[in-house]
Amino acid sequence: MVCLVINGDKLPHESELVRGLSEISGMKSICLNINKSRTNVILGDKVVPIWGEPYITDAIGPVKYRISPLSFYQVNPVQTKKLYELVLDYAGLKGDETVWDLYCGIGTISLFLAQHAMKVYGVEIVPQAIEDAIRNAGLNGIKNAQFFTGSAEELLPKKHREEGIRADIIVVDPPRKGCDRKLLDTILDIAPKKIVYVSCDPATLARDLKILCASDYRLERVRAVDQFGHSPHVETVVLMSKVKEKNSEKV
Repeated sequence: MVCLVINGDKLPHESELVRGLSEISGMKSICLNINKSRTNVILGDKVVPIWGEPYITDAIGPVKYRISPLSFYQVNPVQTKKLYELVLDYAGLKGDETVWDLYCGIGTISLFLAQHAMKVYGVEIVPQAIEDAIRNAGLNGIKNAQFFTGSAEELLPKKHREEGIRADIIVVDPPRKGCDRKLLDTILDIAPKKIVYVSCDPATLARDLKILCASDYRLERVRAVDQFGHSPHVETVVLMSKVKEKNSEKV
């Protein structure tokens, strides 16, 4: 897929560019993304397909994913498979668990987990990603995954407060800024047996772990996954488990 980001409504010499790109082996989709905003956000909300399909399809292990231009997807598929297998290993699913996958994107981790859990709920703020996640569940014949559009820090507290939702395991895979404090407080209120935290920024990961581990959670396992060779960036997967009993201090 090639997605050209422009700040107007038309691309000069579009037909010539499309003709050249379409000759590249493996080319499936060419789109224009229109972004006229003067911000640091790269992609705008409007996508115009100009050649081929408006999406591509990829597979990680046994799960197939439909990917649109506005959907987040890991760029290193070989290491991504190892990353998601590690998340699955840390979750230690037995088949009777309810799992919440926060910042779920197109359902990449959610659908991996749904193969081994009783029920998986995914939350993502980008509507196009949720549309892809729902399609991906259907594409793989997965019926025990449900997806919600909204910010994790707003939707999860609402579901917890108004609907009394529960979770045996919560998986979070936030952007570089990490988790909102409101979300961390809600996770502590829900008190899942396990938290699996996938991070692309060690600094915000350390900040959030300090909050979670200062409460009722113990750090069990940590592993780095090198998604971005020859760069300073790394993905980290962390497993935390709920401490059943606190040791009382004698005065």
